Formats: sequence, structure tokens, C-alpha cells
Amino acid sequence: MDALHPAVAAPLRETVTLRLSLRRLRERDLDELAAIFAFREVWEFEYGRGLTPAETNAFLQRQMLLWTENGFGGCAVRLLGGAELIGVVGLSVATVARELLPSVTVGWRFSPNSWGKGYVTEAASALLDQAFTTMRLDGVGCVTNAQNRRSVALAERLGMTVITTTAVPRDDGTDTVDALLLQVRRADWPSRRAAAWPGLA
Repeated sequence: MDALHPAVAAPLRETVTLRLSLRRLRERDLDELAAIFAFREVWEFEYGRGLTPAETNAFLQRQMLLWTENGFGGCAVRLLGGAELIGVVGLSVATVARELLPSVTVGWRFSPNSWGKGYVTEAASALLDQAFTTMRLDGVGCVTNAQNRRSVALAERLGMTVITTTAVPRDDGTDTVDALLLQVRRADWPSRRAAAWPGLA
């Protein structure tokens, strides 16, 4: 039985949307995940390169530990009726600027081959729906590189507003990056959801 993060009332459930299936990441997803994470574009603003297989495995292990310790984590995203992994979306525990952010954050990494089709907005909206209903979170945050205009625009499309910009350490600990901190509150989500993805089932 997975534990629950203190802020949540129920675990994140696997789900489907109009076009996508979202289920928790598992060990068997590693090879497909490594193929996506090898694209430079996926990690451009963090490392200026793609991840190695070992780095991808470390990411996967962190996501599976999140599920075990908190009842949520990264979800493998696939097109309905399709076998190919197109990306990852998930909820995580805030590890930086905790005094500014809600305790739970949302994030995503998708194959460049799937960009520009609304998949990330659709998948993230489905998680936020759960975050503010069954999970009963008061707010969800987002941390993204301030220079990553595509990611910032997506967060804003999800109805998130900027909290501040702050320097945070890179995952590898070698430097810091300017991160934009954003959030959306439960009270605001219904109207912002309708604007973000009006066709979401």
C-alpha cells in the first residue's frame, strides 16, 4: 500500500483523457523513456544535452519512489490505442523554494515529435483535475527554467500565475539556473481549466 503525502486526501489515479492514457511509470518503461530523454531538446535548458541511460534510470527510480512514499509521481503518457510512449507528466514534491511554492508541483517531459499537438496541456489538465478534486490540494506549483518560453507558455495556458523568479541548483549540482515559480489555486482552477482545455472529458 502506497503512503500518502500529508497534503493529499487520496492517491493519484491512472486515467484516460480524450486522446491519452496516463499510468504510473514502471521499470518496463525505461527503454522508451531513455529514447525520449536522449533528445537534446527535452533537457536543453537544464543540461544543454540529452540524458544518458544511467541518468534516465535515476529519474525513473525517483519517480517510482515518489509513488511509494506519497501516492503520486510520474505517469507514462501514451496515445489511446497506441503503444508508443510519447512523454511523462506527473506530480512531485517541491524540493526548491518550499517557502514560496505549494507542497506539490506538476511537471512534464515530452518527445519533441509530439510537441505542438496539445498533448501536454491535455495530460497536465487531467492531473490538475484530480489534484483539486479527489486529492483535495489547495494549490499546485510549477518550477521551470525562466528561459524556457515553451514551458512557461504551457504553464500559463494551464492558468498558472507567476510567484517569482529565483536561482535554484541544477539537478547535477554543478551550477544554478534561474527558475520561474508558478502556481494555480483550487478556487481558480474551474475557470482556468475551461480556458486551458475546454474539450477535456
